[in-house]
Amino acid sequence: MTAANALQSASGAFDGIYIGQLLGVNAIAAVSAFFPVMFLLLATVIGLASGATVLIGQAWGANDRDRVRTIAATAVAMALLAGLVVSLAGALLAPAITGALGTPAAVQLEAARYARTIMIGMPVIFILWLITSLSRGVGDAATPLLALAVATVTSLMLTPTFILVARFGVASAAVSNIAAYLIASVWLVRRWRRTNHPLAPGRLAALRVDGKAAKAILRIGVPAALQMLAVAAAEMALIHLVNRYGPAATAIYGAINQAMIWVQLPIMSLGITTAILSSHAIGAGRPERIGTIVRTGQWLNIAITGGIVVLATLGAKPLIGLTIVDAATAATAARLLQNVLWSLVALGGASVLTGAMRSDGTVLVPTILSAFAILGLEIPAAYLFEARFGLPGIFMAYAAAFLAMVVLQTGFFRFFWHGKPRRRLG
Repeated sequence: MTAANALQSASGAFDGIYIGQLLGVNAIAAVSAFFPVMFLLLATVIGLASGATVLIGQAWGANDRDRVRTIAATAVAMALLAGLVVSLAGALLAPAITGALGTPAAVQLEAARYARTIMIGMPVIFILWLITSLSRGVGDAATPLLALAVATVTSLMLTPTFILVARFGVASAAVSNIAAYLIASVWLVRRWRRTNHPLAPGRLAALRVDGKAAKAILRIGVPAALQMLAVAAAEMALIHLVNRYGPAATAIYGAINQAMIWVQLPIMSLGITTAILSSHAIGAGRPERIGTIVRTGQWLNIAITGGIVVLATLGAKPLIGLTIVDAATAATAARLLQNVLWSLVALGGASVLTGAMRSDGTVLVPTILSAFAILGLEIPAAYLFEARFGLPGIFMAYAAAFLAMVVLQTGFFRFFWHGKPRRRLG
């Protein structure tokens, strides 16, 4: 699953390299300016995927194949509807959105162009995100891995072509991603059909929203989405502070976030895997296995995430140099990245715990705790530290939030959730 998440992030990383190397710092700044909004939009499909994957995992563990197909069909219909709404909003409001973030005037036009393009294609992006998650819910991690490999290879070929031949500018990355996700989605569905997969469209219920399934998905998905929305809101506040320092600072922000996404790949994988395995255990009537699953997840977080943090800290300069070609800007970005990387191990610990609790639908309190760490601590800390330390202070706020998050989630898991009877969701 880590490999699949790596591939899901790879196209974005390579797009950043292409844009940085071929179009320059201002182009990276234009793409980076939209990052918080992109994160906000993805919160919608991540919420849907979280809810649907847990429900599918429990139904799969209980050998209820009809329930699996009903949940999957409902989730896909909901994702399509949400994607169409975003597409329309992007076509009409992209310049207003990038302007509201305080995007530097020098990159505002290109940032709006990128934003409009990627938002118009959001239905395609939503669908691939969702169906790869649904596939994992039935224990199939191989198909998402292959589909994301198709998307990555396609994007690798298309982005430089759109930059150098079609001359689409920063929109090249957006057009490339949309095309790659569409091709990968078609490939995945065709593979499902060839292998008689339980989620293959020919075997799904009619593509419609089942009321009971939708309610259950939203019960888990809405809190999960709200947590992502809290992260997006914090990123909007932080980039508003960063944008005050000009396009170079915005490019630094984008490069650091891209690097941190790579380091967070095992964190995301461990959280998702913990939720899926725990939901399988509940569905199979063996909730006592959750303790072992959580302990294993925490040790793997220390070993894998900790190891990647060490490597990324040592290789921060060449890692940042892939995206930012200006030596002084790259040196500043590398130093700021090194200052925050270590705290991602704490974020990984929190991810394992919230994944386990999500398996039986316990999402509200963990979401409130995470939102408090992000909105109640990260944003005030960013303003406080920025006033004291300047640009480096903004990135120090990440570490404060991650540490608070693991402390809060550990307390709730240990004293309120662990050891209580687990229930199967309807």
